[in-house]
Amino acid sequence: MRIYVPATLDELDAVSHATDAARWTVAPRRAHAVTKELEAALPDEDAESLEYVAALNAADDSLALIAGRPDAPHQRVIITVEVPDAAVGPVPAGGSDDDEPVASEVQVTSTVEQVAIVCVHVDEPEAGADIADVLAAADEESDAETTAEVGEESDTALDEALQRVTDRDLLWYDWSEIKDVPRA
Repeated sequence: MRIYVPATLDELDAVSHATDAARWTVAPRRAHAVTKELEAALPDEDAESLEYVAALNAADDSLALIAGRPDAPHQRVIITVEVPDAAVGPVPAGGSDDDEPVASEVQVTSTVEQVAIVCVHVDEPEAGADIADVLAAADEESDAETTAEVGEESDTALDEALQRVTDRDLLWYDWSEIKDVPRA
């Protein structure tokens, strides 16, 4: 099964490079794929469009990973790999404060050692400023919620920053180019 793994740029440091492949160990975590649920939600879309939707959802989750790790580089990353179907399952219901899983969301249920990377998608380094704006606006909104002063201004700043990030196209890198991914 092809999965789109949301990641942070520093996770690419764990990739091992050989002449025939770039390999990475995928630990249990959330990822995205073209699932039956996604196909049912978007019945008029072709396979390529469904893959694009799954990858976009992974990009959103990459941004959330960056938000949870202040020391992580401010570039969204999606690592595309093929894993055995048995290593992937549905996202467990409940047990989390998260919203309902999106239709493409899956759970990597077991560690897949040294899987060959198909490709990666990465923000250009210039996206770092927009991502920093998202994080700052989210912090301001969180602080305002704590003091019960949620204002339209903080919502607008967050929405605008998020829009700038989501408007950016992620750059595609073949597995052989992972060492050349530019970093901020």
